Amino acid sequence: MADVAEKAGVSRALVSIVFRDQPGASPQTRDRVLRVADEIGYRPDSAARLLARGRSRTLGVMFTVRQPFHADLVEAIYPEAERLGYDVLLSATAQGRGEAKAVEALLGHRCEAVILLGPDAQPADVDALGHRTVAVSVGRRVPHARVDSVHTAEGKGVRQAMEHLVELGHRGIVHIDGGRGPGSAERRRAYRAAMRRHGLEPELRVIPGEHTEQSGIDAGRLLLAERDHGRPLPTAVLAGNDRCAMGLLMTLAHAGVEVPRDLSVVGYDDSHLSHLMPIGLTTVRQDAVLMAEYAVRFAVERLENTVPEPREAVLDPKLTVRGTSGPPTGG
Repeated sequence: MADVAEKAGVSRALVSIVFRDQPGASPQTRDRVLRVADEIGYRPDSAARLLARGRSRTLGVMFTVRQPFHADLVEAIYPEAERLGYDVLLSATAQGRGEAKAVEALLGHRCEAVILLGPDAQPADVDALGHRTVAVSVGRRVPHARVDSVHTAEGKGVRQAMEHLVELGHRGIVHIDGGRGPGSAERRRAYRAAMRRHGLEPELRVIPGEHTEQSGIDAGRLLLAERDHGRPLPTAVLAGNDRCAMGLLMTLAHAGVEVPRDLSVVGYDDSHLSHLMPIGLTTVRQDAVLMAEYAVRFAVERLENTVPEPREAVLDPKLTVRGTSGPPTGG
């Protein structure tokens, strides 16, 4: 600011007035100061100014790089944060970089609140974070933790998928679960309940997995190996999420199994990648935009107001039927 003041021939105080957009400078002086600042490449440090006031007005977002649905959530978080006057800082989990390190990086950069996308941490660790700072869990409900949460009604989404498959005539429906991934336990329970409700308990089968393409690939190889040893393929598979469904579809395609003629596949999330496949993926849609808006609002409201108790937003899912589901052969 001193450099701008010297070159513009005004006081440093007047430069400060211009950059704070306060009255006290003539239009001509204002234009000259801004022109000089542009010439020498000076930009006001808004972060430093906010910190001087004890605020960063920055929301930290922890996400996983390879989760397409997290990309959809991040894309929707930015406009809502901007609308409410906050910046966004991202920190990713990756191989060798766990959630704790990703969160500490956000806190180290003075984020006022942390939005956790699909956190995998133990409930006690999430609760401890909620006592340190404002935190929101997206995609996972963490009972008794001091954090707000935003998630889809997982059981309702699975029921919609199962009703769809049963109405098409499927009985041999297998579920590849998501292990410890967010929402997995609820989806697994809802699958079991639906199979029992439709009298299909003898056909009930859960293949352990994760929310990854490799999980779908491994499950597909297992089913194909069993077919080669005389066990028929199921007529439908409910995958733990879209990534798992995509891995399964790749394996089936390489083996010459036609979808949905030979086997129907349903995913979960309706991430943007589900639209880009040669055959559109039938999947349970989670509203990424609405989830992101709730998460940002929860964080901002807790920062700016007194909110004594943790809050929970449970959003309705919606089955999106595309090309990977159809009647079983002969059905």
